Amino acid sequence: MKQDFLLRGVIFPDGETADLEIRDGLIAGIHSSGAAAGGEVVDCGGLHVSSGWIDMHVHAFPEFEPYGDSVDAIGVDCGVTTIVDAGSCGADRIGELAASAENASTRLLAFLNISRIGLQRTDELSKLDWIDRDAAVRAAREHAGFVVGLKARISRSVVLGNGTEPLRRAVALAEELKLPIMTHIGSGPPPIEEVMPLLRQGDIVTHYLNGKANNLFDEQGRPLPVLVDAIKRGVRLDVGHGTASFSFETAEQAKAAGISFDTISTDIYRGNRLNGPVYGMDSVLTKFLTLGYPLKDVVEAVTVRPAAWLNRPELGRIRVGEPANLTLFSLEDVPSVLTDSEGVTRTSKQTLKAEGVVVNGQYLACQVRA
Repeated sequence: MKQDFLLRGVIFPDGETADLEIRDGLIAGIHSSGAAAGGEVVDCGGLHVSSGWIDMHVHAFPEFEPYGDSVDAIGVDCGVTTIVDAGSCGADRIGELAASAENASTRLLAFLNISRIGLQRTDELSKLDWIDRDAAVRAAREHAGFVVGLKARISRSVVLGNGTEPLRRAVALAEELKLPIMTHIGSGPPPIEEVMPLLRQGDIVTHYLNGKANNLFDEQGRPLPVLVDAIKRGVRLDVGHGTASFSFETAEQAKAAGISFDTISTDIYRGNRLNGPVYGMDSVLTKFLTLGYPLKDVVEAVTVRPAAWLNRPELGRIRVGEPANLTLFSLEDVPSVLTDSEGVTRTSKQTLKAEGVVVNGQYLACQVRA
């Protein structure tokens, strides 16, 4: 049920403080702080507001253990209003994933795994027969709008002896469907030098800050030529923190080399949400503040930039007359001990914390997390 309410005293991305009036699910007005308005008042003094956070890499199909979770547990409960499932399901079960969005407050989109079995097994590309072209085409077309791209996990434990052949087939499928690809990178073989040249403008490489031997930086921390070339032709860089795919050392090397993220995502599921090292989007964003990135750049990586990639720019803006799709967060001078996927820690000077969201005409407080 939609509510009329006023978010009192929110801090906008430009640093200005104002009141946001929400009526019938729309942003009805932006008023000077303290101005009168009807409806319930939500005291947001000291909280920042942005358009609703978008997490481009999650796993929201709880039927696949251990790499799954419920939609709202990794969405609105974590301050994220739009999540994109990153290939949990292939053609066999993408319909079930799509149906799960009907009972969720979080907006759910998905990458279709090119393996029809998806993450039913974690070596889903070890048999080329599981890359069923006809099934994938049918699934993508049947769920057009929900499926935003294809997912191919290209690392040793997934492809086994198949090298880059699954990715080549993914590219052929993507060309036919006119969809982009998100490619997971990790341990080789295949070597990263053979993977990156296959990605096209608009494709996404996720886990680009992993600390594995097969990563995108040399022993001196310099970006490999295949990374530089990929950026030049428009390949997008996504964080995809996950349980095993984010290294502070690699992230520091990337920053020193001027190689920045396009999007920040969590690769969250139940295990790394409850036990770390992910916990939630706010924890991941705090890590990038600790690395020295400005708040504006960090927030845009979960709002404006993913919204543009999804061709849904309205998800990345706050505008009178448009649906209220918002995240409220605090930023306090309180230290946090942060752990990467290698077990390495850094201590932040500030802690960013998701406090609430506005979706479907309602204000929802984020769930308290340890």
